Amino acid sequence: MSLIVLILGGTQEAAELAKTAINLPNIQVKMSLAGRISQSIISENCRVGGFGGVTGLIKYLQAEKIDLLIDATHPFAAKISENAAIAAGTLGLPRLMLVRRGWEATMGDKWIEVENIQTAAAILPSLAKRVFLTIGRQELTAFTQVENIWFLMRMIEKPSPDIILPKGLLLLDRGPFDQESEKQLLHEYNIDTVVSKNSGGDATYGKIIAARELGVKVVMVKRPMLQEGKRVEDVEAALKWIKEF
Repeated sequence: MSLIVLILGGTQEAAELAKTAINLPNIQVKMSLAGRISQSIISENCRVGGFGGVTGLIKYLQAEKIDLLIDATHPFAAKISENAAIAAGTLGLPRLMLVRRGWEATMGDKWIEVENIQTAAAILPSLAKRVFLTIGRQELTAFTQVENIWFLMRMIEKPSPDIILPKGLLLLDRGPFDQESEKQLLHEYNIDTVVSKNSGGDATYGKIIAARELGVKVVMVKRPMLQEGKRVEDVEAALKWIKEF
């Protein structure tokens, strides 16, 4: 009898885990994406969109007869992680969090760490004139009222037409980004400050290295507090956890 594993995705690690786990014997993999990126990572047994809160997630877990739940969402997707913890606890389902290691400041970094996006926007006028904004498209509105700053905004997909963008230039691109191309970008647009979430991983770390080498400040948004529970940092460890069942 097969075990059914639900992977809450949205990260490169989630995609890698899903593609590998489907080859495990007696394992059926389902994946759920938030829907903020229109291109699904995998097509088979992949759903897109929210569940409708904790109640909706519980109903889905029951209806699909899910045996194992893996939360491999983005480190800043705090709400779905909270819902996953509550739902799994309610049903007594084994739950694993696959969370990539966060970045840590090293010698040469000029980090200003802040608790949230709103604080990042509030302190920018005292720090910067030309900002490389790399926070995705969901929280751009926090910067629309910031005056006397030009923004270079990079994201995977264009924001919806009803979103008012800060003054500047919009770039649509998908990582990974190497440090040399990031250095060229910072130099070309005369960037003095980078705003980034501490997403961790290698795909977008090039901008952090580039900022370090060019002496550019980085306003780093800290991760939200993680839920309690079993946690691993890589796909191999997540596969090992699945195999234990």
